[in-house]
Amino acid sequence: MKLEDYFDFLAPNDIRLKGHRIGVETILFDYLEQGLSAEEIALRYPTLSLEQIHATLAYYWRHQAEMDAYLQAAREHEERMIREQERHPSPAVRRLYQLIQHHAATAL
Repeated sequence: MKLEDYFDFLAPNDIRLKGHRIGVETILFDYLEQGLSAEEIALRYPTLSLEQIHATLAYYWRHQAEMDAYLQAAREHEERMIREQERHPSPAVRRLYQLIQHHAATAL
């Protein structure tokens, strides 16, 4: 089995573990930013095998420059989406803000 066979390359900015909705960035952020081991990541995502997690890490190390750019783009996209949601919250989020403000005002 080739390393690439573990993944679904849906788009240049969307690589997922085959048969899952989990993107490789999820695994790689846990590994690179949080310092989790493959075993610790497997505990977080019990639907993934340790083999799939090791394949993700191996793919990262084999294609580090490309994957670093992929992860940077994923992080930038996440930050854009957070800013967009803050500027234009959904009706449900606006209602939650109203409830929080009302609760704070009446709690005194």
